[in-house]
Amino acid sequence: MAMKARVEAVLNVGLRIPSIMLLDVLYRWDVSSFFQKIQRSSLNNNPVFQYKYIALYLHYVGYILSLVLLTLPRQHLVQLYLYVLTALLLFAGHQLSRDYVRGELDSGYEGPLYLEPLSMNRFTTALIGQVVVCTLCSCVMQTKQIWLFSAHLLPLVARMCLVPLETIVFINRFAMIFTGLEVLYFIASNLLVPYNLAKTAYRELVQVVEVYGLLALGISLWNQLVLPVLFMCFWLVLFALQIYTYFSTRDQPPSRERLLFLFLTSIAECCCTPYSLLGLVFTVSFVALGVLTLCKFYLQGYRAFMNDNTMHRGMTEGITLLILAVQTGLIELQVIHRAFLLSIILFVVVASILQSMLEIADPIVLALGASRDKSLWKHFRAVSLCLFLLVFPAYMAYMICQFFRMDFWLLIIISSSILTSLQVLGTLLIYILFMVEEFRKAPVENMDEVIYCVNGTYRLLEFLVAVCVVAYGVSETLFGEWTVMGSTIILVHSYYNVWLRAQLGWQSFLLRRDAVHKIQSMPTASTLQLQQHNDICSICFQDMKSAVITPCSHFFHAACLKKWLYVQETCPLCHGQLKSQLQPTSSPGATTQGTPPANRNPAEVEQEQGEPQVELDTEEGTQAKNPPPIKTSAKTELGTDLLSGRSKIQPKECDVAAEGSAEPAGDLDDGSCNTSHVHSSS
Repeated sequence: MAMKARVEAVLNVGLRIPSIMLLDVLYRWDVSSFFQKIQRSSLNNNPVFQYKYIALYLHYVGYILSLVLLTLPRQHLVQLYLYVLTALLLFAGHQLSRDYVRGELDSGYEGPLYLEPLSMNRFTTALIGQVVVCTLCSCVMQTKQIWLFSAHLLPLVARMCLVPLETIVFINRFAMIFTGLEVLYFIASNLLVPYNLAKTAYRELVQVVEVYGLLALGISLWNQLVLPVLFMCFWLVLFALQIYTYFSTRDQPPSRERLLFLFLTSIAECCCTPYSLLGLVFTVSFVALGVLTLCKFYLQGYRAFMNDNTMHRGMTEGITLLILAVQTGLIELQVIHRAFLLSIILFVVVASILQSMLEIADPIVLALGASRDKSLWKHFRAVSLCLFLLVFPAYMAYMICQFFRMDFWLLIIISSSILTSLQVLGTLLIYILFMVEEFRKAPVENMDEVIYCVNGTYRLLEFLVAVCVVAYGVSETLFGEWTVMGSTIILVHSYYNVWLRAQLGWQSFLLRRDAVHKIQSMPTASTLQLQQHNDICSICFQDMKSAVITPCSHFFHAACLKKWLYVQETCPLCHGQLKSQLQPTSSPGATTQGTPPANRNPAEVEQEQGEPQVELDTEEGTQAKNPPPIKTSAKTELGTDLLSGRSKIQPKECDVAAEGSAEPAGDLDDGSCNTSHVHSSS
């Protein structure tokens, strides 16, 4: 069944390619100019010129037939091709019979066949050919009435009966007329089939539109016709024919530079119509999809196919090519100009593919650096891909500067390549910081500040590059040639790459500044308070040698709580608002014996309470009594219940892997831990 489904899928695509090729040929053929050339030539008095309007009508009928063939269901399409194949076989049988009769007339021999070896050889060859044609026609039409296709055997039978050669000529003509009448009868008997199909299709379309709408109809046709694969195969066939035509007319193999020019001109020749342009768009999309899939497989192996991202399916690159081709009027240019413009557009597409590869590699590389994975092969794959993404865009920008004169379009390509290299450099620096922390076996102080500085530095460079591109575009628009398309690109570039980046960067800076102010306004826990608390940080699950106390009397590492405050302004345990509680006030019942209030000086508390008294249990003898519980509100008691048994847990050592997040990077590799939830023991 699987093989049958594959064969049907191949037929569904392959049998529709000729209809698109016919549409492409009809688009290229200008009937009016064709007849004007005939009028200027020596064929001015040719009667064909008198039927110009008939040719125009046939031109439009060809469009209609091509669209009908394109949208026919697969079963009817297969049946139609079988009918066409039968007609071709009958024509081949007619040609065999005609050639045999001509050969006999040229020889002039009318005697028995067995007496003349050459005549016997001609007869045997023609007989075998006619038997094969009849058998194939019977098999294709799925009928046992083989005599329907045996009319071309009549000249052979007449020759065996020693009929004169002049009579055999008439018999051959009769066989041809009889076969033609059979074909006409078959066409007449099925004349209403297209009307019935169109009527049924119209009824089904109306029902689908009424029930599901036009969008569902479009999606259904898109899936049934497999348009992306269909147009890609159509374009590949055109490109192969173009390459074959070039090499078949050349005796010497081209040089390396000539091959590059041949590649560009062949692509330019194969995108001179809307149909071929769509084929090129879908081909580029599938090529981009293959490159991105190979990138994910290189980094993660077969695990890369479990979580597929719709943004990494090559659609962005194909849409980019289509928009640029439409805006620049690519199909209306001459071949040389089209090849030059197409080379620039392909550079834009390559830059987009590199950016998509970076979007795939960036989280994987950072997660690998933050995890405890010791696999050298995984680290080698990640670092090698990053090095490729660092070097290749810079090399591409250098080659563009060497071979092209600088303008606004090329500046956008160069800036995109430079930004990709800068982003890869920032990713590699953060990865190196994570690896240094891993080899030190101890957390690096202020790691998040260092990461923020690294990210801020290359994002500032990105912002400056975007500002330079906008400034160059504005100057070229003001002092050079002004175009609507160039102004639109400048506005879009200014909004997305300048304004939004500046806004996001300023918001990130304000969040960090507010988080630092909130942490500084909170009291620091003393040694006695940490001993009485006797718990771990509920964010990172690590022991607390120092901590800050929230207004709701919860203890956290200052760095962990600061990362949490980058995201939201609530307590991680009780979800109480911290924004309005930056200046905590003491209230009755907020403190208990043995637990100093959060807003008092820890030194004064130690002087008032003195050294803690440790009372030994007479039964255990080696264990100290637990300090009295902290009396808090209902929400705090809920958080305390969640934390009550956590001191017995042996947590894994885990670093906070992502900047600006209160959670460590999860789902990294074996050996990593997820600290996004608070675990409690029953």
